[in-house]
Amino acid sequence: MELTLERPDYEFFLRAADGSMALVNDRRLTRSFVLTPNHLSEDWGVRDMQHLTASDLDPLLALEPEVVIIGGGGQQVFAPAQVMAVCLRRGIGIEVMTNAAAARTFSVLASENRRVVAGFVLPG
Repeated sequence: MELTLERPDYEFFLRAADGSMALVNDRRLTRSFVLTPNHLSEDWGVRDMQHLTASDLDPLLALEPEVVIIGGGGQQVFAPAQVMAVCLRRGIGIEVMTNAAAARTFSVLASENRRVVAGFVLPG
């Protein structure tokens, strides 16, 4: 069987993520960031899920997603109910998972040309 490397037709490709870093294209990120297939913002001010507020989602929602993914770090954590409610009231899907799972989910949704926005929480 012949294997062929397919390059995504979008600008930012999330290659890996865990609780301490993420690799976007060839850039190693150690601070929380917001990502869409064609947008990267490296200055998302969230440092841990315990202090996540509804207003922290404003930069993500400004990008008009149909799905929001929150990578909460290296361990599974849950977002406060008021954070989840912000998306649900607008008819936007939201999922919270580990950074590794969020990276995989983001890549699948991006490859399907979905309007996905992901926020990754990193301690740096």
